[in-house]
Amino acid sequence: MNLIDVFAKAKAEKATSLDLSQHELRILPPELFEIDTLEDLNLDRNKLVELPDDLGKLKNLKSLSVSENDLMELPDSIGNLTKLENLYLGYNSLSELPHTVGKLTNLHTVNIAKNQLLELPEEIGNWTKVVKLSLHDNMLSEIPASLGKMKSVVKLYLDNNELNSIPSTLSQLQNLEILMISGNNLSAIPAEFSKLSKLRELVLDANQLETLPESLAECESLQTISIIENPMEGGVPRVLLDKKNLSIDQ
Repeated sequence: MNLIDVFAKAKAEKATSLDLSQHELRILPPELFEIDTLEDLNLDRNKLVELPDDLGKLKNLKSLSVSENDLMELPDSIGNLTKLENLYLGYNSLSELPHTVGKLTNLHTVNIAKNQLLELPEEIGNWTKVVKLSLHDNMLSEIPASLGKMKSVVKLYLDNNELNSIPSTLSQLQNLEILMISGNNLSAIPAEFSKLSKLRELVLDANQLETLPESLAECESLQTISIIENPMEGGVPRVLLDKKNLSIDQ
């Protein structure tokens, strides 16, 4: 059965799920976007360089996976997918995201790891339902302060970027449990991180840290701090070394 027949069958049956992974696809035929009942679309491991504007017609999509392609950009129309809960774009060549992603306010899980992101739009602060955000292995030199509005985030992966600093607004992430920022250029951690009451694991390996803020001792749930491959010329504050149930890997 060729693709056009697959699409015709799916449309006739009002399909809610379609797996088109590993089909060597370079372009997506317009017939795909006539299946407006779709809730789950898998386009992983193809050869897609871009997604057409017609993507915005799939307004019932809850899960979109386009990992391991050659995507260089996303259409503005992605903002029409307001029911989207899961967005997987890892292992592509994206250098930026359209501002319209800020309209995706029902997102729960977002993976844009292993791309070439140089910056993030301020609008991602609208992702207030996101629980897990993976942005590791990109080329980000800064994180927008608006990320501090993402109150539901439990796991945040920012490792292996080019970050020189971290906004203190991340201290507002009241549900954050795991924060990975290894492999960057950080020379300091905001003292305000003491407000992260649920933070359990803080991984800061391979940065340029001289010391850690004493205020981290106020993080009542903190169990592990990893600072391997940092200069740490100022040493680890005694209040952290003495903190019960806290392991410091250095």
